[in-house]
Amino acid sequence: MDDQPTLDLPSPEDPNALTLADYAQTAYLEYALSVVKGRALPDVSDGQKPVQRRILYSMSRMGLGFGGTNGTVGAKPVKSARVVGDVLGRFHPHSDQAAYDALVRMAQDFSQRYPLVDGQGNFGSRDGDGAAAMRYTEARLARITSLLLDEIDEGTVDFIPNYDGSTEEPRLLPARLPFVLLNGASGIAVGLATEIPSHNLREIADACVALIKSNGKLSEEELLQIVPGPDYPGGAQIISSASDIADAYRTGRGSLKVRARWKIEELARGQWQLVVNELPPGVSTQKVLEEIEEITNPKIKTGKKALSTEQTNMKAALLSVLDAVRDESSKDAAVRLVFEPKTSRISQEEFITTLLAQTSLESSSSINMTMVGIDGKPVQKSLRQMLNEWIAFREITVEKRSKHRLGKVLDRIHILEGRQLVLLNIDEVIAIIRAADDPKAALIARFHLSERQAEDILEIRLRQLARLEAIKIEQELKGLREEQKKLEDILGNPAALRRLLVKEIEADAKTFEDPRRTLIQAEKRAVAEVRVVDEPVTVIVSQKGWVRTQKGWVSERANGAAPEYSFKSGDALYAAFECRSVDTLLVFGTAKDKGVRIYTVAVAALPGGRGDGQPVTTLIDLDSGTQVAHYFAGPAQARLLIASSGGYGFIASVENMMSRQRGGKAFIDVGEGEQLCRPSLVGGAGGAEPMPAATHVACASMDGRILTFEIAELKVLPKGGRGLTLMDLEPKDTLAGAAAYTRSVRIEGIGRGGKERDETLEIRTLNNARGTRARKGSDGKFGFKLTGVSRVQ
Repeated sequence: MDDQPTLDLPSPEDPNALTLADYAQTAYLEYALSVVKGRALPDVSDGQKPVQRRILYSMSRMGLGFGGTNGTVGAKPVKSARVVGDVLGRFHPHSDQAAYDALVRMAQDFSQRYPLVDGQGNFGSRDGDGAAAMRYTEARLARITSLLLDEIDEGTVDFIPNYDGSTEEPRLLPARLPFVLLNGASGIAVGLATEIPSHNLREIADACVALIKSNGKLSEEELLQIVPGPDYPGGAQIISSASDIADAYRTGRGSLKVRARWKIEELARGQWQLVVNELPPGVSTQKVLEEIEEITNPKIKTGKKALSTEQTNMKAALLSVLDAVRDESSKDAAVRLVFEPKTSRISQEEFITTLLAQTSLESSSSINMTMVGIDGKPVQKSLRQMLNEWIAFREITVEKRSKHRLGKVLDRIHILEGRQLVLLNIDEVIAIIRAADDPKAALIARFHLSERQAEDILEIRLRQLARLEAIKIEQELKGLREEQKKLEDILGNPAALRRLLVKEIEADAKTFEDPRRTLIQAEKRAVAEVRVVDEPVTVIVSQKGWVRTQKGWVSERANGAAPEYSFKSGDALYAAFECRSVDTLLVFGTAKDKGVRIYTVAVAALPGGRGDGQPVTTLIDLDSGTQVAHYFAGPAQARLLIASSGGYGFIASVENMMSRQRGGKAFIDVGEGEQLCRPSLVGGAGGAEPMPAATHVACASMDGRILTFEIAELKVLPKGGRGLTLMDLEPKDTLAGAAAYTRSVRIEGIGRGGKERDETLEIRTLNNARGTRARKGSDGKFGFKLTGVSRVQ
């Protein structure tokens, strides 16, 4: 045992000791920062992520330029494997597949609005087909990369050591336009994500020019007139309103509705077909075909015994209008998706709406403009902030370029002035050089030259000492002094610098501009309409969550007698809601420490007939750990009083609580250990005998205290929440329920031996408990423990 090795751990008293928690925190933060700044997020200055920047710089070093706009011949493409190898070996020591994937994306015209790589070979397709292996494809830089790389050797950006210190790489590229907006970006970091859409080059350039000319004082409205919205590579149509687009640009986050674009092709004998030729971003023809296949040939979901009502309705709705669909995309037509209607007599508008509502032909495109700012911090920015930061970066870049060029101009002037002096005294200079042991020192002493000038004179060729050369020197000096004056003006005069920025941006925009592809035209979102006969129905809900409907209102058929319902053994009635077939059933689900989630089911989608109905859980997507607590069925304008056992409550309409998603939406906040009380109708519902709008609220605690107050003391919360205090409860007491009423309420509870008890309180008794909201109320002296309160009238 004595020979066993032991770990030499630092003692707690060691001042250099580091706890595991501190070490883990430091290590994770370093990793997170590395992912955020070193991999996932683009930089506002040049719009590139590190791997993209390294690929472009490496290809530039390899001489893989496309060719300049001045007619210079471009390089031949080389195997992508050569590029990837150079990038990995010099700058990016990570996965070769990761580097190749980045290269492929920069070459895809359906991924980037302005591709930065000119690829030859199979670089993948919009349908999700992967690119060929890097040994088969070839690549070179696209012409537009001149805007990123042309000034890199002009002192514009800082260079930093590469990963092993063997060479240097640029920290940023000297972008002449804001590529972070031109091509956009997407990525997921640690705790951060980005989704920046692409934009039109001419519009972004015009916005930069306008901001520079106005000295940043351009109004929000004027800016949005210049940049009306994103310009996606695949075209399509943005149907969101101008205010929605403005909000997304103002905050840096939002979601835009994007729709495919199509045309109607007339065929022989009055037939027609719908041809989609532009798709929303991220949508492929293959995805649309798969969605149609899934709708027309649905599969029974896991854990279910049959197709859901929703699946059956969607299938019937689509097959009633669609006969066939086929993909005719080719080299000549990047997107050509053909839809044939069931019959030419179908309304074209109805046909298009059905397809848009049930497939990704109309979808959402998110905006999350998070990037590494000019200060090096990852922040979500507005459109104005992005443009202003890029302009500031460009000003710094042009200043550095001008200083670098001025240094070279002054050095050349210095050299030429030395040569000019020599030409005036050529015989004496030759004699000194022939006679002196140290001609350099002799020249310096005789003509007061600098070492730089003396070195140049000693290295000059005799042919350059001819009379013609003197004329050339004079002409060159004149040009250089004019350039010196301009450079000094740029560096010393901010107005001159701004004029130069505007001139260069306008020139680049003229060279690379192209028409907008994405149409921006606000439209209403397509909704699949299911025709439902508006008729009276009764929604019957059991305590165990079985739901069904019966035509008509049961209270009318029962002739005043209490209706009877049959249920499975051990089940009983929760409630029977008299409403209409076009109304909505709300399902209130509660989960521990997660608040209350409300699920929406159309009454028309509920099973009818005399059977037991269907479990409500088959009609919604209930979260794991969520239990159904309460229900309500009624019209969208109906208003409910929502209360929790903690004594808080508010008013909201059914319309506020409805959701298009089967997964519902979070709406009600409840404290730890609190429960949702049964919702109480305030007003707006129908039925055989509609109740008038409630005027007061009755609150009952489990210990038997009653408080009533005017309903006007409560707030209406359209977005939900926790609400206001309804009743001041004792520490061990809880709210049994709250009901809106006009004349009377029913108090429910449990007496001795667990026997259920109830008692109706008329308006005279309720008035005795009258007070203001958030008071303790009075003791009702019921003789049993209260469990709930409900409205009678």
